[in-house]
Amino acid sequence: MCGIVGVVSTAPVNQLIYDALLLLQHRGQDAAGIVTQQGRKFFMHKAKGMVRDVFRTRNMRALPGNAGLGQVRYPTAGNAYSEEEAQPFYVNAPFGIVLVHNGNLTNAQALRTELFLTDHRHTNTESDSEVLLNVFAHELERATRGVPLQPEDVFTAVRAVHQRIKGSYAVIALIAGHGLLAFRDPHGIRPLAMGRSQDGTVMVGSESVALEGTSHVFERNIEPGEAVFITLDGTVHSRQCAQAPQLNPCIFEFVYLARPDSVLDGISVYQARLNLGEALAKRVVSTVPPNEIDVIIPIPESSRPSATQLAHLLGIPYREGFVKNRYVGRTFIMPGQGVRKKSVRQKLNVIGSEFKGRNVLLVDDSIVRGTTSREIVQMARDAGARKVYLASAAPPVRYPNVYGIDMPTSKELVAHGRTVEEIRQAIGCDALIYQDVEAMKRAVGSLNSAISGFDASCFDGVYVTGDITAEDIARLNEGRVGAEEGEEDTSRLALPNAQEA
Repeated sequence: MCGIVGVVSTAPVNQLIYDALLLLQHRGQDAAGIVTQQGRKFFMHKAKGMVRDVFRTRNMRALPGNAGLGQVRYPTAGNAYSEEEAQPFYVNAPFGIVLVHNGNLTNAQALRTELFLTDHRHTNTESDSEVLLNVFAHELERATRGVPLQPEDVFTAVRAVHQRIKGSYAVIALIAGHGLLAFRDPHGIRPLAMGRSQDGTVMVGSESVALEGTSHVFERNIEPGEAVFITLDGTVHSRQCAQAPQLNPCIFEFVYLARPDSVLDGISVYQARLNLGEALAKRVVSTVPPNEIDVIIPIPESSRPSATQLAHLLGIPYREGFVKNRYVGRTFIMPGQGVRKKSVRQKLNVIGSEFKGRNVLLVDDSIVRGTTSREIVQMARDAGARKVYLASAAPPVRYPNVYGIDMPTSKELVAHGRTVEEIRQAIGCDALIYQDVEAMKRAVGSLNSAISGFDASCFDGVYVTGDITAEDIARLNEGRVGAEEGEEDTSRLALPNAQEA
């Protein structure tokens, strides 16, 4: 999962891209990078770390130009520890292209072989984004055939890219001396929006909050399969480049990944989470009588809208029972259970008075590995709670994600191969309530009738691209960079919450 942004302006864009990346920081904290263009020359700085740490004054001064792009990275394919795999990626032919990518290619291994044997192109990292860049560069070279670049040539290249690559991809690329390109996979799995400022600056970014937070007016989403080419004078050209596009956004964006103040594909993330709380209320009352619940407490932070709506509908007091320390660094690989427990307690502290002598319903946005949930339940008991119930605004996560979310392998998912009762016992709560899959889809989908469906593969095992086999999942898991044994629950601790960005 990553956050990407691109800008074409009549003024320097380095500070603008930096500000937009800060607004997208929740989408990736491992690395950050910016490329700007002045004349036909690119200027790049990228490194591992948060935006505020990667870019110093000297770095910003070395990024001149009125067009550029940037990315914040949370790696899901390739090497998490390699500086070389920080984006943007660059190739010098044709024209000179830099590219950033949010998503995950499911056929990257086959493409890498194809690039070497057939296209005669070299890739130097394990990143699928470098593969995507080289596929695009090859197709653009074929489309231009030595003649001056025209917007239609760019669209021809994107059409060929759609035919060759599989998986999820929201892409922004800068073609030296010509303009900025943005395109989205035919299912629109990862989000991409476009806006404009009063001075005519055009911005494309992963979430609407990146546009609004930098004084741009949201204009529209890039449609599934669509390509938008913005020339350096700000002229916008667009084409539908896929044969049978349909909108199937990732539902986990609305459950957890996106900032609550964003609007993705016409859906308010905040309203979607309120709706999830409303749907969850029906599940709660069928499991635990409301008169047996004294207080409802969210597990910070994404679950707050759902917990608020749930408390309102059930007529039960809503309280803040956990305080999150936003300044504890990531503990990415932790070798033992004792270290894992310590990390949870460093990040969350209880307000004991909200638990003592009460039957408490904890509300989380989702439960992935279960290690953090188990520790939080124990923290509530240690604070004096009589009974601890746990409700998830999302259904059980039973399947790996192959479209760009760093989800653990099947064997690491607490819900994989277990009944709800077995999960409850593993977590240690007195009752466990999950959202229903179809209720989740209705709760979010009701906010935009134009959406034909969702990618909810981590919940229902249905992969919308239709090309995923058990062998593919096994292969992708072998290359997965996160969630090794002993590593913290990525759904809760490896990704700072959207509201912290």
